[in-house]
Amino acid sequence: MSDIKNKIVEEVKKVICGKDDVIELVMTAILAGGHVLIEDVPGVGKTTMALAFSRTMGLDYGRVQFTPDVLPSDILGFSVFDKDTHEMHYQKGAIFHNLFLADELNRASSRTQSALLEAMEEGQVTIDEKTYPLPSPFIVFATQNPSGSAGTSLLPDSQMDRFTVRISMGYPANSDEKAMLMNRQDGRDPLKDVQRICTAEDMMRMQDEAAKIHVRDKLFDYIVALSDATRNHPDLERGASPRATLALTAMAKAYAYMHDHDYVSDEDVQTVFVPVISHRLLLTPEAEFNDVKTDDIAKEIIKKSTQQRKI
Repeated sequence: MSDIKNKIVEEVKKVICGKDDVIELVMTAILAGGHVLIEDVPGVGKTTMALAFSRTMGLDYGRVQFTPDVLPSDILGFSVFDKDTHEMHYQKGAIFHNLFLADELNRASSRTQSALLEAMEEGQVTIDEKTYPLPSPFIVFATQNPSGSAGTSLLPDSQMDRFTVRISMGYPANSDEKAMLMNRQDGRDPLKDVQRICTAEDMMRMQDEAAKIHVRDKLFDYIVALSDATRNHPDLERGASPRATLALTAMAKAYAYMHDHDYVSDEDVQTVFVPVISHRLLLTPEAEFNDVKTDDIAKEIIKKSTQQRKI
């Protein structure tokens, strides 16, 4: 399956110019069986990237534009009474897709945002005490505008903790923006040229293979030590949860798999640490006042751990 994952990445690059590192990170999160939060200003290609991945992986795709009036039932579905059979029938909501794009998630109410929690953690939804499994694989891509943008609210901590990675695409370099314009000459849509490389079943096989990458015992100690360092940092009110530790391990395995390694190395863990951990950290009020960034704290922890392991 090694060739398939590389071909998927190459197909997405046809649409998203100059963001190779971001594309690789998203592919790694998908292989880890995780969910992706893309935080950025409007118009940098967040939705386009989600569409490109769904098409090249042959995944069923669904999208909801989140606004304050979107209800949990719009996402999860609802039961309706059938007067002919005198029974309740479940009507599926918008979430029943392999790849679900929650566009501008932080514009919805907290109640609607929380509707995703069970789905993201357990791959199922429960309505009227009945549980309905979601399609496999199930991946949530959520986009949000930066905190403080008009009409936005913060995502609940429990929601943030369920996203495997948080990424930012950023503005393209001038040369990449020019390439984007040239790719759309004469009204062309690069998304229409994206080729399907695999099926949903292929994706699940690759996720299976990534999960089986070997992690030696001492590296488990290293991963736990990194998580513990966030819990004892003076600028953090709350550090990484055990769920974050599991996500870090899964991402390190998937990153090793992406690079055709048979086992996870220190470098694999260090590479994925910041995007996996930083959005889960809660700053102390003093650190917030001093404009400390959680990304910088995560980088500091990695830097210290790297120096210690070299001694």
